[in-house]
Amino acid sequence: MSPGQLALDLGHRPALGREDFLVAPHNASAVALIDSWPDWPAAAVAVYGPPGSGKTHLAHVFAARAQAEIVPLGALEEAAQRALDGRLRAAAVEDADRAAGEGLLHLLNAVAEKGGHLLLTARAAPSRWPVRLADLASRLRALPAIGIGAPDDATLAAVLVKLFGDRQLRVGGEVVVYLAARIERSFDGARRIVAALDAASLAARREVTVALAREVLQRSGGET
Repeated sequence: MSPGQLALDLGHRPALGREDFLVAPHNASAVALIDSWPDWPAAAVAVYGPPGSGKTHLAHVFAARAQAEIVPLGALEEAAQRALDGRLRAAAVEDADRAAGEGLLHLLNAVAEKGGHLLLTARAAPSRWPVRLADLASRLRALPAIGIGAPDDATLAAVLVKLFGDRQLRVGGEVVVYLAARIERSFDGARRIVAALDAASLAARREVTVALAREVLQRSGGET
């Protein structure tokens, strides 16, 4: 970046296509479930895992594959009615554990009644969601659910490469190796460090190098 060049944060658009998803042992079962649509074991299924583990990516993959709608948490009742009317055949609900009430129960029932399909994502398995309705609790316990675990070394490095690529940052392999050995072992940790390095690079008008990565980690308390 030349000295006279403005540091403009133009944002970034994550790559959310099926070909962009990094398949590894810790998430292979969840990917296989999405890829197996419409031959699912039930009308509704769940994928759960920690923040940044790829649940949103898989929801978008499912939406593209099944021509499904990603339904906001505040629109579950309306979606249930459209499912009953035959206007909604497939849907995904992210963070479904945050709206585990009558709206979700009605949507589950409507999709099942009309032979549609519903993907739910959350941080925890459906059997652990805070649910007060006995009927909904029973339905959730019976829901086929697959968890996404923590990434191994190779996957974490690949995730870092993808996240840098999403932001159009050119980063050497030595930076990826350095970070993979030091950051929190999670997708969310990878996402946070890449965002922090992007911001630091823009602010200082510097390339993303091991030296810059070390400075950012030290400021965040990630390295001494």
